Amino acid sequence: MNKLKGKVAIVTGGATGIGKAITEKFLSEGCNVVIAARDLSRLENVVKELYTNKSDILSIKTDVTKETEVENLFSSVIEKYGRLDILVNNSGAFDGGVLEDITFDQWNRVMSVNVTGMFLCTRQAFPIMKNQGGGKIINIGSIAAQRARHNSVPYTTSKHAVWGLTQASALEGRDFGIAVSSIHPGNVAVERRSDGRSSTGRDEGPEPLINPEEIGETALLMASLPKSSNMLEAIILPLSQDYLGRG
Repeated sequence: MNKLKGKVAIVTGGATGIGKAITEKFLSEGCNVVIAARDLSRLENVVKELYTNKSDILSIKTDVTKETEVENLFSSVIEKYGRLDILVNNSGAFDGGVLEDITFDQWNRVMSVNVTGMFLCTRQAFPIMKNQGGGKIINIGSIAAQRARHNSVPYTTSKHAVWGLTQASALEGRDFGIAVSSIHPGNVAVERRSDGRSSTGRDEGPEPLINPEEIGETALLMASLPKSSNMLEAIILPLSQDYLGRG
């Protein structure tokens, strides 16, 4: 208990799914959490649901693809708490289809949320964490960064970029005590339906799923490691998922 007591975290996409699960796990360990997303009503509902006397939870409406809104998110956190110990880049967009049918708008939406939004948040976090002597940044990637699925060009491309951003940021941050990591989830219940139809719309048959809470446990482990260590990469997926040996 109290593994993150007194620390301050931002979780983007914190109103649903993986982001909400991570928020709940951090709160249970004494962390003050600021959740950000575009849907204010969902954010407010999560605050009401997860509020605890043990730690603080705050919501700030933010579209991570808009530079000014990202700047407002981070300045608001510093104004209230005076520090930022953990950033979880979780906001994500899913889209796909037959390659030649993918529109420019579809491509831009996925890349803007999954890559540009993550860059904007990381860029804001770096000077804060440098000035305070370190911090942890956790990027939510995907096993799509290693194993592509059919009809997933925008999503798979974006998750390869997330892994590249993670490595480049980790390299720049290590001399300043900033640990940058990536969690690569497999099939998570919030991203795939039990009938096997993926976010791309392609029916690949029923597949095993893990719960968002299991991603939350992994994020907590990364966030609570000593300052001297970094779990650079973690793949978490259902034990029986077709991943190894898939080509």
